[in-house]
Amino acid sequence: MKGILSFFWELFKTVFLALVIVLPIRFFVFEPFVVKGASMEPNFYQGDYLIIDKLSFHFREPKRGEVIVLRYPLNPKQRFIKRIVALPGEEIAIEGGKVKVNGKILDESKYLPNFVETPGDLEVSLSQNQYFVLGDNRSASFDSRQWGPLQKKEIIGRVLLDFRLKPSFPFLVVQKIPLPVY
Repeated sequence: MKGILSFFWELFKTVFLALVIVLPIRFFVFEPFVVKGASMEPNFYQGDYLIIDKLSFHFREPKRGEVIVLRYPLNPKQRFIKRIVALPGEEIAIEGGKVKVNGKILDESKYLPNFVETPGDLEVSLSQNQYFVLGDNRSASFDSRQWGPLQKKEIIGRVLLDFRLKPSFPFLVVQKIPLPVY
């Protein structure tokens, strides 16, 4: 009987210690996210498993080009994945299929194919703590063009890693998500 109690006591301590270590990391540092939909193709596909860094935006501001996971402003229970294209205080315009930030055409060639155009015509001035986000698949994305600027408080974190299963060797591809340099 003493051996069984000792076993369960050790098991309890191990599970408790694991929870004390894992749960804070899961809730405050990293979070898993699975891509649903085609709004970020050709960079992220339906079923991609992502790791979100929830901590870095507590120490620095989000940057243009970063891919983020956010709470949908009109229904905070929903989560979207989008790319930041304009920062607080900037003016963004979409005209003729091109994105302009502060009057200059945004160079998106680092993450979008050259033939991608951004449908719509609009001009938006961002205030403090507002970001303009777009999906990479501009014709299939529901983003700031429809629901307006994103508040900083709605950002959950940035995409850090992408785990993609493939039908051929190598079966699992893991890649770190680089930040485009402008």
